[in-house]
Amino acid sequence: QVQVVEFGGGLVQPGGSLRLSCAASGSILSINAMGWYRQAPGKQRELVATFTSYGTTNIADSVKGRFTISRDNAKNTVYLQMNSLKPEDTAVYYCKANVLVDQAYRRSMDYWGKGTLVTVSS
Repeated sequence: QVQVVEFGGGLVQPGGSLRLSCAASGSILSINAMGWYRQAPGKQRELVATFTSYGTTNIADSVKGRFTISRDNAKNTVYLQMNSLKPEDTAVYYCKANVLVDQAYRRSMDYWGKGTLVTVSS
């Protein structure tokens, strides 16, 4: 069993900063990748930033230069530092972990957190 839990959402004024965290736990052999997605009201879920075990990152153009993704491998945790927040950043932010769960069969699965709400408003 694998669990993915996000933390750190809340209300922040435009121009402010917020840091999200996501921790994966359970029957994890290794984590192939972790990252952040978001979904605003009336819009489709979109990629924000991802981090692989090799250190490769993928950052959405809409947040590039403002958001930074980092990780703590010992804790199976990734962070999303959000600076210069804009009202259009308002969304539910979801964490996804791609996890190796079976070494013998080389089976990996995606696990999603339940999301944390970020609201940017004055």
